[in-house]
Formats: sequence, structure tokens, C-alpha cells
Amino acid sequence: MRIEIGGDGPPDDSGSWLMIRRYRRHPGYDYYVTASRSLEARLPQPLPSGGLGFATYEAAHLFSQGLAAAQVVDTLYVTFTPPEHPGHWPALALPTIHPCDAEDQPEDIGVDADPRTPAPGQWLDDLLARCAGKPAVPTAVAHPCDGAALGAAMEAAARGLIEPLLVGPEVKIRRAADAAGVDLQGAQIIPEPHSHAAAAQAVALVRAGQARLLMKGSLPTDELMHAVLDEVRGLRTERRVSHIYIVEAPTFPRPLLVTDTAINIDPDLDDKRDIVLNAIDLAHALGLRTPRVAVLSAVETVKSRLRSTLDAAALCKMAERGQITGALIDGPLAFDNAISPQAAEAKAIRSPVAGRADILVAPDLVSGNLLAKQLIFLGKAAAAGIALGARVPIILTSRADAERTRVASCAVAAVMASAEGE
Repeated sequence: MRIEIGGDGPPDDSGSWLMIRRYRRHPGYDYYVTASRSLEARLPQPLPSGGLGFATYEAAHLFSQGLAAAQVVDTLYVTFTPPEHPGHWPALALPTIHPCDAEDQPEDIGVDADPRTPAPGQWLDDLLARCAGKPAVPTAVAHPCDGAALGAAMEAAARGLIEPLLVGPEVKIRRAADAAGVDLQGAQIIPEPHSHAAAAQAVALVRAGQARLLMKGSLPTDELMHAVLDEVRGLRTERRVSHIYIVEAPTFPRPLLVTDTAINIDPDLDDKRDIVLNAIDLAHALGLRTPRVAVLSAVETVKSRLRSTLDAAALCKMAERGQITGALIDGPLAFDNAISPQAAEAKAIRSPVAGRADILVAPDLVSGNLLAKQLIFLGKAAAAGIALGARVPIILTSRADAERTRVASCAVAAVMASAEGE
């Protein structure tokens, strides 16, 4: 197939051409693509024909993204003859068409030039602002029998995020509140004799529509998830349940979503597809229209003896075939070249994800949990944890998490509940 590249102006509109406009962002570049009317009608789905917007064509398709705040570097036009079969569109390597040479980067381009980069703590402030003025979300809190669980639930209630339904032994709940100095004013207590019964009743409240969120109290995660995943009385959907930590490290310019960190011990390929989809749903709810997903391994090349690299490659192919949508996906990527533009450049990795990942998909629970906990406890990262894939979002935090993490998790869940209700 013959492809011609020119930059003097648009060809005749009766022909088949794409306008590719390059924007400078930190780090690297993004591209906004518009199509001639005759070509647009034949695309698998429409590209934006004007203004800002985005569309994604993995591998044999096209990648484009409109930018609200970026510097136009140049524009060129690509003309070609469309294929007869809709599945045989030409692969256009945009970074190759527009070489992204390091010496082409101006010295004054810094972190602040990336419109995706929030100020420290801004993501949580934005979440709280989005929840302001909205009704508190009824939340079943399973077995909140220590000061940390009660304090987080009541603090979230005081901020107008949730309406807590405290499910568990009333004597233990009140005793824990007195010991921690937590005021239970306005909270409804639903007595249950022990943690197993509390988990089952909390799930039943959700099934009955009396609660729109589920929150873990002071019981083990597997005990709560046993009730959630009960085939008859649980909250199962067709999607695999997975846990996501949102972490904001002081040394990194934006929050990262790390998954799965608490539920799936050794996920297979189908599980990982659901894990990715859950994370994409959360990213969309947080305002990332096209999140960048890095599927992690120890290396960035496919190795037959390293299953995580095979899974990563398969996930990328699934995205190419439309089994995963709503994000840019690349893998396998090692942790360094997933988040560091310099590491990606050193390995000569050219992709819209490498060095700029928003979502980190770990190979298994152990590596995901270790990664998130290291960022929190050694990297001093602020965090929020939530599980998705069930009928409702689950506020699923560790008993070692700080109250701020638990409150932030409630804010994330409230935003997700609002997004699902819209």
C-alpha cells in the first residue's frame, strides 16, 4: 500500500488523507488526527473531525488525542488508498513520522507544562469538591469494631461523603468508639453477633438497596470478600473483582493507580483483563479520559519462560482487537520505564505509555501489594484504596492504613457511586 507524506496543506477533500498535528507535552508528544470526509465515513469508528476530542486505534489503527493545553509543533498530511477490508487499515507509527528527538525538546519544558499533572494533594481536593453538595451515599460498614475503622467512617460522614450503617456487635462498636473518642452521633447501628454475620448482613443491605457502598471495618479482607463473592447471596457480576490503590508520592508529579493489590493472588489472563477494565473505569471516574496503562513485568521484552510478559503482550493484543477499550495499553514494561521518561528513552522504547503511565498493572497480588505499600510507607505516598467489579464499589483498606487514606477511599467510592448513578 502506497503512503505519501506531505506538509504543504490539505489535499483535495475528495481524496483519502489524514491531518496529523503534533503537540508537545512533557514528556514527549501527543497527536491529534482528523480525517477527510471521504475517509472518515470508512473508518471503523469516527475520528474527531474538528475541535478537541480523542479516538484510539491500537496497532493496525491510529492513535490520536486532542489536547486542551499544549503547544502545536507541526502539522502534516498523510494520503493513502484505504483498504477494501475494514480490518486491514495501515499501521502509522506516529512517533516515527514525527521523530521525537531529545535534542528537539526545549530546555524550558518542565513538569508544569503537562496539563495532566496536578498539584500535590489536588486529586483528593478535586474529589472532595466533586462530592460537595451531593447527598451522602448510604454505606454498609462491616464490623467496625476498632477506633481506626470507626474514626474513618464518621470522618467521612462529617465530610458529607457517606451515611454510615454500622453493622456488627453493638457493645463492641460503642466500646471502641468510647476508647477512641469517636462520636457516633447520626450513625445507625445494625446489631450482628460477630464478624461473619456482620459481613453477610452488610452485603444483604447492599442487595436490598439500603446501601450503595460497602466498607470494610476491622475484619480480615478475605472474610468480607467471602460474603461479597457468595454465588447466591453475594454481589458478583460478570466482572472479576479487583483492588486498586491510588497513590500520590511526593516525588512523582501525578497520582498512580496500582492494581491488583489485595484480592487476586495469581490472576490468569482473563482475570487480568478484568483487572485492567476495573482500573480504566476508575481512571475515567477520576477524570482521566484516556489513561495510560502499563502492564508490568521484570523486563520490557516478551520472554516465553516469564508468564507475566506473555500476559502483557496478550493484553495489548486484546486492546487492539477491542476487548479492552478506553485506554492506551502497553506491556510488558518494567517499573522504571513505565514511569520514567529517561528510563524509557535509555531503552529506546517508543510508545504513548512508556515513561508516562497512569495505571500500573502488577503481575500478581504479591508484587502489586509490595509496590503499593513501599510507595506508601517508604515513599510517603498518600493513598486511597477501592475494590471494583462487584455490584457496588467496596471501600477496602488495610487495617494499617492511616485515617486520611480511609477517608480518601470513601471519597473515591462516593465519586464512583455518583458516576454509576448518572
